[in-house]
Amino acid sequence: MKRRYVGKMFPYMMKMLVQKPDTIDYPHHHAHVAEHFRGALKFEQDKCIGCKLCTRVCPANAISIEKVPDEEKKYKAIVFMDKCIFCGQCVDSCPKKALHNSEDFELASMSRDKLRREI
Repeated sequence: MKRRYVGKMFPYMMKMLVQKPDTIDYPHHHAHVAEHFRGALKFEQDKCIGCKLCTRVCPANAISIEKVPDEEKKYKAIVFMDKCIFCGQCVDSCPKKALHNSEDFELASMSRDKLRREI
């Protein structure tokens, strides 16, 4: 009974030997991301008006907007990448479009301090 299954599998194995792989050699080739991929956040400081709407709509409390000391009408964003769920609510709610999602997805770190980013 087992010989019957080997006979059915043999043509499939021969086809797989000559076919190109469906995956890429990731560390050596850069992975392609989709058009509307939600990666790490980018912040445009000159566009921010300090309304903090992004902090209010964030379901994970992963973003904080603070005033830059000694500068008038300048704000900085602090993103806690270990809390972020990449939902895009902060990007969609920003009235001045100061927040954007990038294509950066290699965010792994052994230290939690490296996951707190001031952007």
